[in-house]
Amino acid sequence: PFIDMELAYVHILCNFTMLRFNHISQSMKIVIQRSQTHLRIKESEHLRVCPQGYTCCTSEMEDKLHQQSKLEFENLVKNSSHNMRTTFVSRHKKFDGIRTLDTVNISTLTQLFVFSTLPPFPKSSIHLEFFLELLDNSEKSLNSMFTRTYGKLYMQNSEVFQDLFTELKRYYTGGNVNLEEMLNDFWSRLLERMFQLLNSQYHFTDDYLECVSKYTDQLKPFGDVPRKLKAQVTRAFIAARTFVQGLMVGREVANRVAKVNVLPACVRALTKMLYCPYCRGMPGLKPCHNYCHNVMRGCLANQADLDAEWNLFIDAMLLVADRLDGPFNIEAVIEPVDIKISDAIMTMQDNSMQVSAKVPSSQSAMVVML
Repeated sequence: PFIDMELAYVHILCNFTMLRFNHISQSMKIVIQRSQTHLRIKESEHLRVCPQGYTCCTSEMEDKLHQQSKLEFENLVKNSSHNMRTTFVSRHKKFDGIRTLDTVNISTLTQLFVFSTLPPFPKSSIHLEFFLELLDNSEKSLNSMFTRTYGKLYMQNSEVFQDLFTELKRYYTGGNVNLEEMLNDFWSRLLERMFQLLNSQYHFTDDYLECVSKYTDQLKPFGDVPRKLKAQVTRAFIAARTFVQGLMVGREVANRVAKVNVLPACVRALTKMLYCPYCRGMPGLKPCHNYCHNVMRGCLANQADLDAEWNLFIDAMLLVADRLDGPFNIEAVIEPVDIKISDAIMTMQDNSMQVSAKVPSSQSAMVVML
């Protein structure tokens, strides 16, 4: 189960608080030691934070301790959330250089999200540098295969395939691209080009070729490849883009949460808990766990308000990540794209006569015999 954000911060910061008594800054030790050596213990009516009674602190010292408490608390919150913030930043960058999520599995990543033990992230290869590299490699593989197989014919029509990969990259990086329409357009353009090449004894008008492309679904010149590829590409790309956008959101939230607005009441409570024992000559006195929890609850009340929404966000991210490891696996879709397109082209070559025969006869007038 998730631990809420408030309690997570409380747990971490209380541990740091205990350590402060063993690692208090040398300058503050000197200040307190001097006060105990040179100042007479007297009534603390002049103190505004620490309890009334006998003390060895002056009001100036209390003010310094007050400022020290505020500074240390801000640094503790910043440091305790550092791993979470840097993880979001690095994952966002590398979901776009790291080959797999094995290097930072989801249990590590989500522990940083919510400071609790969670199920592991799937080990899918879904990291923008790696993803874009995956697209580049697939495009290069297709270009190499088709150059060897079709030579000059492919080179003369290579922009059809280049445009496909350009639009896929543009979609992933946030461009306004309708994946289904873009893929339909790719197959229509490919059909027009191949129809001309396979019937090179004819000259086709633009209107005729446009008509042919409109009948792509009925003609099924490429078999079932377009339908299957569209389904696979659409769901995988939507999941991948959703995940990387989620990392961006998490990064912004983590950065904002780390910037704590420390209220005066919080600083007073921190000073009283951390440093007032020094003014009473009891530097070894540590706050009990419940006392520390209560102080942290008050200081981190705003962060606690995010708990429910944060857990929903993490649940959604885990769900998307899980799907990326299964039927939405982006690597399993992208790597064989060249093979699938090649299979589709060979299917049309094998069925070219049947495809031509299915073209509506009303369009025959638009064909001119060479």
